[in-house]
Amino acid sequence: MDDAQRKALLAFARAVIRSRLTGGAAPPAPKPAPEPGRCSGAFVTLHKYGELRGCIGCFADNVSAVDTVREMAVAALGDTRFLHKPVTAAELDELDIEISVLSPMERTADPLSLEPGAHGILIRRGGCSGCFLPQVATEQQWTKEQFLSYCCSHKAGLPADAWKDSDTEVFLFTAEVFGEEELGGG
Repeated sequence: MDDAQRKALLAFARAVIRSRLTGGAAPPAPKPAPEPGRCSGAFVTLHKYGELRGCIGCFADNVSAVDTVREMAVAALGDTRFLHKPVTAAELDELDIEISVLSPMERTADPLSLEPGAHGILIRRGGCSGCFLPQVATEQQWTKEQFLSYCCSHKAGLPADAWKDSDTEVFLFTAEVFGEEELGGG
């Protein structure tokens, strides 16, 4: 996506959130719209003065970036970590929105082949799963091992070393990450 498409998608996400919080009409699709290609999922992250206020995403093949961002922008408002203090319309102007458009996931037999900051991870075993976006490793200054271990223990509810077990599936993906803070807007 070019910067104009990124800005349009961010403005669209903000309009979707505004309409949900205020009961207004749903916004039209953004213009210029992202390229007609399909994405493999997306996350919408909300920050208020640098603090997380919501982050929800999905993994899917051949989905529309616009439709996925619409759904995830609404879903981010219901992030269960913030049910005790949900985002309100009064906060809207204080929120910074970030979007991560995902590449297809690839299962890896060598989890340590990941590149912190470049790869996100999805870890799955049985009915348990958890993921971290690529930027989390960099933001937290984690090593590869920490990134994998924290995803297992804090997100998937698995033992910290579950990523070493061959019964655990580890998937790598990349993301095109952009936000209002860097592109302007909000």
